[in-house]
Amino acid sequence: MTEHRSYLRSLERSRRSLTREDRPEVFAMAGREWDLLDGVFAPPFSATTGIALDVLGLTGDDEPRYRPGGSFLEIGTGTGIIAVSAALAGCARVVAADISAAAVRNTALNAVRHGVGDRLRAVHSDLFAALDADERFDTVYWHSNFVLAPPDYRPETQHEIAYVDPGYQAHRRYLSEAPGLLTEGGSALLQFSDRGDVALLHEMAESCERELLVRDRRRFLEGTEELEHILFEIRG
Repeated sequence: MTEHRSYLRSLERSRRSLTREDRPEVFAMAGREWDLLDGVFAPPFSATTGIALDVLGLTGDDEPRYRPGGSFLEIGTGTGIIAVSAALAGCARVVAADISAAAVRNTALNAVRHGVGDRLRAVHSDLFAALDADERFDTVYWHSNFVLAPPDYRPETQHEIAYVDPGYQAHRRYLSEAPGLLTEGGSALLQFSDRGDVALLHEMAESCERELLVRDRRRFLEGTEELEHILFEIRG
């Protein structure tokens, strides 16, 4: 495993993020202010959330990857920036799911802060487990925890789950289940990174009888390191 893909390095990044002296309670992004609760992934410490907003067309500069007036499901919502921005961009029904109870509270706070609490529902859920069985969405999106950890690694905190996925168990479930939650003509999207194992992801998709189509690629600097994020659409 290269240092670029090291899960130990990602775990250290997770732990450091929780204890940094400059960790804010409120931060600015995409021209708005956002609440940040303890124990929730901190967007100010990573360029990736800003990249996600751009890739999805939520900053107004790129083609929208959502259906205006439609429904939007975000998995791994964190502070809720993506989900709230989707509601502000015109999605009529937004569901924001996270395995972290703190993240669910954080998303609900930011929905109220920005006046979209009437059309955004924050759900405590392990991927799709807590959703209603008949719920369907025009867009399903996950900015995943793309760093591969050993299958037997047990995260010490829920915050670590935002950084690593042991054995890509969550990725396999997402590949298998996400297309089944779509409306006709809807799209299941996965934002991944070259910090993850792209070849293994493709192998898993094939084993689930899914096809991964590249819809966007972005290269950017995070600190001194150049990264690439890839937006996949899952078909099949």
